[in-house]
Amino acid sequence: MGLFTKDIKTMDDLFVHTLRDIYYAEKQIAKNLPTMIDKATNPELQKGFEKHLVETEGHIERLEEVFRMHGTEAKGVNCPAIDGILEEADEVVGEVEDKQVLDAAVIAAAQAVEHYEITRYGTLIAWAKELGRSDCAQLLQQNLDEEKATDKKLTELAESRVNLRAA
Repeated sequence: MGLFTKDIKTMDDLFVHTLRDIYYAEKQIAKNLPTMIDKATNPELQKGFEKHLVETEGHIERLEEVFRMHGTEAKGVNCPAIDGILEEADEVVGEVEDKQVLDAAVIAAAQAVEHYEITRYGTLIAWAKELGRSDCAQLLQQNLDEEKATDKKLTELAESRVNLRAA
């Protein structure tokens, strides 16, 4: 199903499609985070990624609960955006030899992922509220709050240590 196909006729259809998009994205992220943990050389960065992997598994569980609450099957739809972000991250990280620069590259890649998730969750929360699904919005808000916190921690780590060492 494409974004603007005949399969999306209502706001509810659009909500479910986007929910399936972020569900797919979260599963891809969970699959790719162990590689990011292995690539990172900064111990604080590795620990942050390990924590976020656990959070990501929680995001998937919350999304499955949103699907249940909404009476819809929990399944993903291909998301070329997250696939592209993850592919680019893999390419860039694979090209960096200097360990200090590698950590800066890993953080930049992780933040690209976080920013994508933040946009999706923000949109889904707004739509859930419009559809009268404040129950779904509350669960989605928990995921958004964790994504924002991760992004903030990545920024702090980059600006306080990693970028300085890479430069």
